[in-house]
Amino acid sequence: MITTLARPDDLICPAQEIFDEPATRAALDRAVNEAAGDMAALRRAAVGILSERMKAGRTAIAEAFSARPFDARPATRAYCWLTDCIILSALDLATQHMHPLPNPTGSERIAVFAVGGYGRGEMAPQSDVDLLFLTPYKITPWAESVIESMLYILWDLRLKVGHASRTIRDCLRLGSDDFTIRTALLENRFLAGEDSLAAKLNQRLRDNLFKGTERQFTEAKLEERDARHEKQGERYMVEPNVKEGKGGLRDLQSLFWIAKYLHHVKDVSELVALGMFTRDEFSTFLRAENFLWAVRCHLHLISGRPNEQLTFDMQLEVAARMGYSDSAGRRGVEIFMQDYFRHATSVGDLTRIFLTKLEATQLKSEPLLQRLLKRRKTLKPGYEEIHGRLAIKDEAEFLSDPLNLLRLFEEGLRTGLLIHPDAMLLVTANLNLIDAQMRNDPRAAKLFLDLLLKHGNPERALRRMNELGILSAFIPEFEPVVAMMQFNMYHHYTVDEHIIQCISHLAQIERRELIEELPVSSSILKEGVNRRVLYVALLMHDIGKGRDEDHSILGARITRKVGPRLGLKPKEVDTAEWLVRYHLLMSDMAQKRDIADPRTVRDFAKAVQTRERLDLLLLLTVCDIRGVGPGTWNNWKASLLRALYRQTRHVLEDGMEAITREQRGADAKRNLREALTDWDARDLKHETTRHYPPYWQGLHVTAHVVFARLLKGLHEDDIGIDLAIDEDRDATRACFALADHPGIFSRLAGALALVGANVVDARTYTSKDGFATAAFWIQDGDGHPFEADRLPRLRQMILKTLRGEVVPREAIKSRDKLKKRERAFRVPTHITFDNDGSEVYTIIEVDTRDRPGLLYDLTRTLAGSNVYIASAVIATYGEQVVDTFYVKDMFGLKFHSAAKRASLEKKLRSAIAEGVERATT
Repeated sequence: MITTLARPDDLICPAQEIFDEPATRAALDRAVNEAAGDMAALRRAAVGILSERMKAGRTAIAEAFSARPFDARPATRAYCWLTDCIILSALDLATQHMHPLPNPTGSERIAVFAVGGYGRGEMAPQSDVDLLFLTPYKITPWAESVIESMLYILWDLRLKVGHASRTIRDCLRLGSDDFTIRTALLENRFLAGEDSLAAKLNQRLRDNLFKGTERQFTEAKLEERDARHEKQGERYMVEPNVKEGKGGLRDLQSLFWIAKYLHHVKDVSELVALGMFTRDEFSTFLRAENFLWAVRCHLHLISGRPNEQLTFDMQLEVAARMGYSDSAGRRGVEIFMQDYFRHATSVGDLTRIFLTKLEATQLKSEPLLQRLLKRRKTLKPGYEEIHGRLAIKDEAEFLSDPLNLLRLFEEGLRTGLLIHPDAMLLVTANLNLIDAQMRNDPRAAKLFLDLLLKHGNPERALRRMNELGILSAFIPEFEPVVAMMQFNMYHHYTVDEHIIQCISHLAQIERRELIEELPVSSSILKEGVNRRVLYVALLMHDIGKGRDEDHSILGARITRKVGPRLGLKPKEVDTAEWLVRYHLLMSDMAQKRDIADPRTVRDFAKAVQTRERLDLLLLLTVCDIRGVGPGTWNNWKASLLRALYRQTRHVLEDGMEAITREQRGADAKRNLREALTDWDARDLKHETTRHYPPYWQGLHVTAHVVFARLLKGLHEDDIGIDLAIDEDRDATRACFALADHPGIFSRLAGALALVGANVVDARTYTSKDGFATAAFWIQDGDGHPFEADRLPRLRQMILKTLRGEVVPREAIKSRDKLKKRERAFRVPTHITFDNDGSEVYTIIEVDTRDRPGLLYDLTRTLAGSNVYIASAVIATYGEQVVDTFYVKDMFGLKFHSAAKRASLEKKLRSAIAEGVERATT
C-alpha cells in the first residue's frame, strides 16, 4: 500500500503551516493507543484531531491568501494539499488500525483516486471532495468496511464528499454511457493504495474508452457548454456565475478536458507545442484562469459556502478583498468588474481560437449555418474560404494596406462568413497599423460607416471588432467603456455591450422585424431619416460614462471630435452632438413628468425644435431603453413615449397653441357625451359641470366614463372602486370615487403597497360637490399588470384601508424590507422643486433609493404638511426611483417661498432616512 504523498513546494504558505504531518501522525498514534480497540472512541478522537488540523490549515491558507489576494494557483493547490492530507490520514486509520489485514488476498486490494476538480489539483475553499475507490473485482467485505469507516470520518469532518466504489470494468461501462462520469475519470489522480491497480485503470481508459471516441467526446462537451451558456445568460450579464457562466472557469476547464482527451496532455502549457495556442494566448489563458480562481476563492471565503454567483453584494466585498479602490469618478467595484469582464472576454476569444483549430482537424463539426449554406460564395480578391470561414490568402499582401483591417469585417458581413481565427490573430497582432493617419482617412471612415449602414446586421461586426480590440484602436475614445460595468440593478450589460445591443435593436427595426411592437418607430424609419447621424449618435451616446463628469455633456464633446473623423458633414455633426447631449431628455420627460400637462409638451417641443430631431430622438430613446436588458422595455414606457411623440409632433407642425388646457377640456367633455349615449341630458350636464378643469385635461375618456358611472348615485359614505387591466399600458388601472378628505392619496398608496403593487402613475381630483376621484396605474413586482385572480384581494385591502380597518403605517413595516443583494448600492437622495414646469403646480422631484414603502412614506409626509397632491409620476431604474409630484399648498398656490420649500425638503429627507433604516434592519 502506498500512503505517502510528495510535499509540494508551490503552496501559498509553507506546507508545515497547512498540515503538520509529524505532529498529526503522533497525535493519531496516541489516539490509537488510548482507544485500546474501541473503534467508536478512536473515530471520535481522530475526528477531533483532524478537525483541529483542518481548521488551522484553512486559517493559514485564508490569511496568506488575504495578504496575496491574486495568488489563486498557490491557494487552490494549498486547499488541495490540505484535503489530500486529511484523506490519507483517514485512509491510514481505516486500513492500518480500524480494519487491519495482515495477509490480503488478490481481491482485497484498493486504490483511492481524487476525481473531478479535486483530481485536477484545484480546489476552492468550499469545493466538493470527489473520490473513486477502485477494487480489482467485486467489492469485498473488508474493502466495504474500509470505505465506510473512511467516509464516516470525512462526513464527521463536515466535508462534502462525492464518492463511487467501482471496478475497472464498472468504470469503462459507466463511462461509455455517461460523459460526466467519463470526464471525471479523465481527471483521475491516484492518491494512495494499490499503484498497479491505478496504472491498469489508466491504461484501460486510454485503450478501451478514450481511443476512437475523440470527436464524440468533443461534441458532447461543446453541447454541454452551449446548454450551460443558455441557462446562465450572456457573458456580459452584470451578476455573472464565475464557475458556470459564459467566459467562466468551466469554459477554460472544457478546453483542457478536450485537449487532454485528444492529445493526452497533463498541463495546458503543452498546447503551445501542439500549436493549439501561441505563447501569448497561453499567457492570456493563465491570467484569466488565475483571476477567475481568485474571485471564486474569495467568494467562497466571504459566504462560507460554495457560492459561485457574483451578486452585487458579493462584488463589493470581493473587490475590497482584492484591493480595488475608488478612482477618478469610478467606484472600486466597477473597476474590479471591468477587469472581470475583460478576462471573461479573453476566455471567449481563447475558446473560439481553440474550437476553430479543432474544426481544421475535423474533430468538431463546422457551424450548422455553414453546413446549411454550403454553396461556395464569391469572395473578393485576397480572401479564401477555409472550413466555412473567411480566411486571408497572403498575410504580407493583406498587411500592406491598413484599410484591410476594416475590409475584412465588411467582407465577413457581405458574405455571411465567420472570420477564421488565424485572420483574427493577424488583426490583433497588427493593431499598431491603425494610426492617426488611417483614422483620418476618408476611405476608412466610409468603410466603417458601411459596416454600420450597408449590410443589415452591424452588431455582428461591431461585437467581433470590439472583442479583438480593433474598435478601440479605430475609435480610441471608445476604449474606456470596453467591459465597463455600471454598478446598479438597472443596467444588465457592460457599457460597450449595451451600445452594441442598442445598435442591434435599431437594425431589427430597420429590418421590419418589430412593426407590431414598435409601430411608430417602424413608420419613422420607413419614411426615412438620416441613418448616418442616427447610427453614429447611438455608437456615441454612452461613450462618456465612467468619468467624473455628466456623461451626456462629455459624450457630446467626444461626438463633436469623432463625428468629422467618421465622415459626418458639419450639419450632421451638429445633430449627432445634440442627440448625444440630450439622449435622456425624451425618456426623462415621458417617465418623470406629467405629459397630460400642456406645459410639459410645449417645453419639450421648445428643446427639440424640429421634426427631424424629434424623430431621431425617439428612435435613439427606444433603442437605448431596449438595449438596457431583457424586460426593461414594456408597454407602459411605449405608451408614454408614443403619447409624448404625437403631442410634440402636433405642436411642431401646428404651433405651440395647438394644445391648450381649454381645448383639451372641451374635447374631453365632447368625448364623454359621445361615450355615454345611454345617459339623459340632465345627468350628462351634471357630470360635465361637477369637475374642475384639471380633471378634464388629465385623463383619457375611458377613465372619465369609469368615474362618471362610479359617481352616479354615490353617497358620502360609499366607496366606488373599479379595477381593470390596461393591456395597452402593461398596467392595472385602479379608479376610486369617494367623499374627499385629507391624506386620501397617501392612504391609497399605503393600501396598494400592502398588496405588493408598484404605482407607476397616479392622479387625484376633487369635484365641486366634495368627491375625490383618484386613478392609479399599478404593476406587480415583475412590471406586469396584476393578474385578474389577484384583483379581489386588492379590492378588499383597499376597502379595509380606506375604512380604517388596516393602518398602513403599521402593516407595511414587515413588508418594507430590502434584500441583502440590494443593500450593496449607494443611491444618494436628490430633491428638487420646479415652479416653471407647470402653469398650475409646483413639481417636486424626489430621486432616491427604491423600496416597497417609499411612495407611502413620501405621500404621508406631504399630507402631514398640508400639501395637496394632484398627480404623481413614478419612474424606476433598478434600485433607483424618481417620484415626481405635482402639488399645491393648502391655499391652492405654488410653493414660491424658499423657507417653505426647505422645510418640506427636510421633512421628506427625514422620512426617507427613517424608511431606509426600517428596511435594512
